[in-house]
Amino acid sequence: MPALPSLYVSHGSPMTALQPGATGERLAELARALPRPKAIVIASAHWLAHSPLVGGALQPETIHDFHGFPPELYQLRYPAPGAPALAAQVVELLDQAGLAPSLDPQRGLDHGAWVPLRLLYPAADIPVVPVSVQPGQAGPAHQYALGRALAPLREQGVLLIGSGSITHNLHDLRSGYSAEREAPYVRPFIGWIEQKLAAGDVDALLDYRRQAPFAQHAHPTDEHLLPLFFALGAAGEGTHAQRIDAGIDLGFLAMDIYRFD
Repeated sequence: MPALPSLYVSHGSPMTALQPGATGERLAELARALPRPKAIVIASAHWLAHSPLVGGALQPETIHDFHGFPPELYQLRYPAPGAPALAAQVVELLDQAGLAPSLDPQRGLDHGAWVPLRLLYPAADIPVVPVSVQPGQAGPAHQYALGRALAPLREQGVLLIGSGSITHNLHDLRSGYSAEREAPYVRPFIGWIEQKLAAGDVDALLDYRRQAPFAQHAHPTDEHLLPLFFALGAAGEGTHAQRIDAGIDLGFLAMDIYRFD
């Protein structure tokens, strides 16, 4: 089969699982447009570690890593199988790239993984291997290298996904933003990202902290944008980036999805 694309998805609030809205529609459309993957490797903004960790559980648990939400959200499960053999291969590829990975045989799927996967593949019948994000390891360049190391898996029918949020500033939960009153930094920031991805300007993207407009407002911390660089690295050289607009949640969480071919 031809190499699969890599994806970046904005998973938004955990409530996306119950109120999928435009994000659910776009992810369902995307899944229908893709060849069915043999397995999925997903880097979530909600699994942070000092060095790369790879989940090797045979049956990853659904992790409800959030508080204060409706009871029905905690009842949801995403019972996709794991893929221990693929996890071992991921560890080997990262080790060959000098990235010092480790296997975590117990790790489950946090909401950054299971919420979008539930919208992409609701049958939960595709094996999933989670990978951690390392915000303390040279920022975007490290995550880009992580994706580059795993790019050969795309030739084997493995779908590589980074899950975060194109803008993510939870300090703005109390700022009164809404669909009618968007945060002023959101559209300039997502426009800059789209422009640089379309131009293939990887150097500028890796330096987004200095070059992008309102970068500090859009991302007070890096972890929700780092999976974008994982997906970009996984796509390889000369990639075509397709932006899929899934709206702006709560007036400040841009829900952009990117497909890299």
